Amino acid sequence: MIELFHNPNYNFIGRRKWAYIISAAITLIALLSLATKGLHYDIDFTGGTLVQVRFEKPPSVAAIRSGLSRIKLGESIIQEFGDPREFIIRLPLTSTTSEELGKRVEAALKQEPALGAFEIRRVEFVGPQVGKELQWQAIQAVLVGLIGILAYIALRFDLKGGVAAVVAVFHDVLVCLGAISLTGREFSLPVLAALLTIIGFSVNDTIVAYDRLRENRSKFVPKGKTFAEQMNDAVNQTLSRTVLTSLTVFLSAAILLFFGGKTLEDFAFVLFVGVITGTYSTTYVAASLVVDWTQYVEGRLRRGKKAVAKA
Repeated sequence: MIELFHNPNYNFIGRRKWAYIISAAITLIALLSLATKGLHYDIDFTGGTLVQVRFEKPPSVAAIRSGLSRIKLGESIIQEFGDPREFIIRLPLTSTTSEELGKRVEAALKQEPALGAFEIRRVEFVGPQVGKELQWQAIQAVLVGLIGILAYIALRFDLKGGVAAVVAVFHDVLVCLGAISLTGREFSLPVLAALLTIIGFSVNDTIVAYDRLRENRSKFVPKGKTFAEQMNDAVNQTLSRTVLTSLTVFLSAAILLFFGGKTLEDFAFVLFVGVITGTYSTTYVAASLVVDWTQYVEGRLRRGKKAVAKA
């Protein structure tokens, strides 16, 4: 195995209080953004009609909106689609069929002289029932994944590790959702797939650190070495593997984000953010929570024994 660090001895766990402050601040920003701006759901989740239009010359969004105002279909979402001449128009649900709606959009845009020549590349319709089903299936997928993670780690290691890992996953997902909200990106099926990927990635690194801790504790542990020091040793011993794995995924996500085109951009963005927060949370959320929980339990046991001895 490639070793990036020779016998690293960084005090990760010792600086966990600063990490808690950083995590709390980032989480608060994510929650505020989700509460105020919310998530912009893709048409797959909300239902409606999507029209992709390619213009001969780059138009302004104002000109497109001016043309659409003639058909009075309500507020439309207009987004550039990877090229200054190509746009996606998202229209709210109506009783009109997608074919008829596409023709109405085409007729309305033709009446706007500032737009010039264009072509309708695709028209897609998603009904409201499909949207609701997809939303519920997305929630189910995440919940089942988290329950499975908790059960697996609790059985293989202990309950503390399982709960800490799930908290770390919640942290990672929340940060990713906050990043999506802050940047105004769409929550789509590819984004959901990226979130599920990040859940697996985050838990994988956590399990590796837990496994090394268990392996170390099964061997000779120097007398007087605290649980926090043992956990810090496990994190350091798996540091090269963690960095190599994270760096590989990070570079792949970066290439997709900057060179993969508009279709993959949101998916790659979530992976890009998720790899960073997932690597961070392995040490400063999952491992640190296990240490603090263990120290709290051990402290209570010591106080209990002293109370019994005095009695």
